[in-house]
Amino acid sequence: MVVLVAFFQWNLVDIITEFLMLPIYLLVFGFFIVITVKTIINLFKNKDWKPFTIQLLTILLWLFFPFTQVMLDLDFKMNKAEREEVVEMVENGALKPNVSHNSSLILLPEKYARLSKGGGEIVIEKNGNLVLFFTYRGILDNFSGFVYSPNDKKPSKRDFDGDFKQIEKLDENWYFVGSS
Repeated sequence: MVVLVAFFQWNLVDIITEFLMLPIYLLVFGFFIVITVKTIINLFKNKDWKPFTIQLLTILLWLFFPFTQVMLDLDFKMNKAEREEVVEMVENGALKPNVSHNSSLILLPEKYARLSKGGGEIVIEKNGNLVLFFTYRGILDNFSGFVYSPNDKKPSKRDFDGDFKQIEKLDENWYFVGSS
């Protein structure tokens, strides 16, 4: 369960929000701690190393395996072509800002809504024609996502009203950005 939650945590956050993840974390990790204690007791009572080894491997995997990075890489590679279709629609004017309270937001059609987490909206940066697909919508100003840059120019730290702590080139015209 710990490994599954670690692997799918950002998908779960997108579905049930960060606030409702707390009970899930408490349930999963509470159960894991109880099982670990029972495993240690079993180790001293019965000298059975198998359950303890499994728990130890799970802890090491949870601590050192880059679950988030693997999921981001998969998401980027599996959805790149569809994201490029959306970018093309934005560039040729088929998709325009359509959210009344923000002139840079585009609510994606149902077919493409899953390409941008946190509501299926993308953001257009007017200064550089950049397009941001959210991977994490965050609370207030904390967000991350994939940015398409038509001229392959690296996004600046201030684009999308963010304070990017991470800007990483993924492919030609594509960057990953993370703000805090």
